[in-house]
Amino acid sequence: METVLIKVLQLILSLSILVFVHELGHFGFARLFKVRVDKFYLFFNPRFSIFRCKKVKGKWQFRWFAPNLPDHLQPLLDENGMEKKDKKGNTIYVPAPLDELDDDDWRKYPETTEWGIGWVPLGGYCKIAGMIDESMDPSVIHSEPQPWEYRSQKAWKRLFIITGGVLMNFITAIVIYAMMLFTWGQEYLPLRNAYLGYDYCQTALDYGFRNGDIILSVDGEPVETEQDAMQTIVIEGGEEIEVLRGGKRLLLTIPKDFGESMLKAEETMLMSPRFPFVVNEVAPGAPAEAAGLEKGDSVVGINGKSLAAYSDIVKELAQCASKPIGVEFYRGDSLHSVEVTLKEDAKLGVMIADPMQYFKTKRLEYGFFSSIPAGIKLGWETLANYVKQFRLVFTEAGAKSVGGFIAIGNIFPGMWDWATFWSMTALLSVMLAFMNILPIPILDGGYVLFLLYEMITGRKPSDRFMEVSLNIGMLLLLALLIFANGNDILKLFR
Repeated sequence: METVLIKVLQLILSLSILVFVHELGHFGFARLFKVRVDKFYLFFNPRFSIFRCKKVKGKWQFRWFAPNLPDHLQPLLDENGMEKKDKKGNTIYVPAPLDELDDDDWRKYPETTEWGIGWVPLGGYCKIAGMIDESMDPSVIHSEPQPWEYRSQKAWKRLFIITGGVLMNFITAIVIYAMMLFTWGQEYLPLRNAYLGYDYCQTALDYGFRNGDIILSVDGEPVETEQDAMQTIVIEGGEEIEVLRGGKRLLLTIPKDFGESMLKAEETMLMSPRFPFVVNEVAPGAPAEAAGLEKGDSVVGINGKSLAAYSDIVKELAQCASKPIGVEFYRGDSLHSVEVTLKEDAKLGVMIADPMQYFKTKRLEYGFFSSIPAGIKLGWETLANYVKQFRLVFTEAGAKSVGGFIAIGNIFPGMWDWATFWSMTALLSVMLAFMNILPIPILDGGYVLFLLYEMITGRKPSDRFMEVSLNIGMLLLLALLIFANGNDILKLFR
């Protein structure tokens, strides 16, 4: 339960940061062009808000747990003083005169932004005056455009306002990457330094890989890290794989749709380094304690079978539940053998030492100024890799792998680690920027598409067209959310 709570808190904090900076991008460009922003909210606030504040007559006012107020409207009248109706027979409303409101009513001061925090801890919004979007009151459509409204601005200004959120998300990712490199540097394990080789997923084994192989190159290009191998094989579809096996170089040929095969098998990792079984701690009352195993002992065999890697030893133990076995191990330079009687869980009852201490890793350090171009490079590489990976979504296996909030939450570790948290937040920031720029109505990319049409043709799409398009976009987005989160729920049951 504690692990789930930590993941949920990390997810909420990460998304809160990303939504805030995204909406801040829209806000910043809107205010730069002197467009009013009615509201800026972190989280959604149906019926009431936890907190809200607004600058009124030069002084800040604050309210807690305040109910939402309806828009100040009045019926639109025709030349005979009769209420106008829309095509459905509903009365059309327009903004009412502000001087009718009391002086302590915040609606009387639309020139300043209302800031707030809602109570539904997902998302947020920036309500820009005069913008036809999913949150705008339709009454604005029937009123005359004002100089301070979004709809009154030139197309190029509106383009900057719309793309501000995407730009801020991408810049945020770059800043996070740069600060991570400056703070922690960059450490990685070169493939060839994993002296026991790698364990591979079942799909890779089915296509000719063997546990213990070390990948040397893909399609003739050398690969340095696990990430490089994952990128070139799974995402880019590399087919000719050169591996080192038992001291010999071999060439494996796999299909271009290898990545899709992994998705069908619901496998997320191509490979992981094999490491030795070295005891770090013995649990009280465990079989290992009864057999006299100590910290620092290195297990190298079970029942006379020589086994160098932790994964092989665990597999062998799993076949010996509730049985006495012979365990061979090194203590210092001496080889020892003891008999151990396993319990039903088939475990020795030890914690192993950190595997990375047995590998020779490479570490890159960055100063403040050198971290900036390195962060930019890492941001662009992350975006490029995500775009390449996105093609898999349009395959049958890729569609089934699409996940919602549970899948996103599961990318965070069960223990709080700031390095991992910021790394995942930077990745999500890149993903959010890319997804938002897709040309789908209701997303920023949809507005960009309409603006480009206007800039090319010199004609604005009609308000009616915009309303219909946004409704369609909303339905598509809701359908995607239901599909993605439905996949999560199905996976839980499976």
